[in-house]
Amino acid sequence: MILYHGSNAEVRLPRILTTNRSLDFGAGFYTTSSLNQAERWAQLQTRRRGNGRAAVSAYEMDESAIESLSLLRFEGADAAWLDFVVENRKGLYKGELYDLVIGPVANDRTMSVINDYMNDQIDRETALILLKPQNLSDQYRFGTETALRHLTCKEVRLLD
Repeated sequence: MILYHGSNAEVRLPRILTTNRSLDFGAGFYTTSSLNQAERWAQLQTRRRGNGRAAVSAYEMDESAIESLSLLRFEGADAAWLDFVVENRKGLYKGELYDLVIGPVANDRTMSVINDYMNDQIDRETALILLKPQNLSDQYRFGTETALRHLTCKEVRLLD
């Protein structure tokens, strides 16, 4: 399986960075199976940070390695996914630290729904109804060094 990471810098050796931002699936190294999503993220990060050069790193991961990891997988933007994302974004998640979390990525279209839900402007049922028709890309969050050992950098491509 090939996974991509978009950034404002080349990332040949993935690392888990602690951040002051609360991310969908918590601290970790994030990838996606969508090259298009990684390219958009690289360009966005470069614009936001105002430095570096947009780059997409491609990694190979042996799919059979997933079986050896503690895994949490969300098949869609359902109630369990929404609760997990909200707990992580609020910095409240105290559950198991999974080696790997796989599921939909909250994007610009869904973040307004999630923010409204987090701010009690809409209830859970309404949030789930609004999230249902979204066609979301995936994200893979590597949360431990054990998980990162299963990624091998194959290529880094700088974007124009």
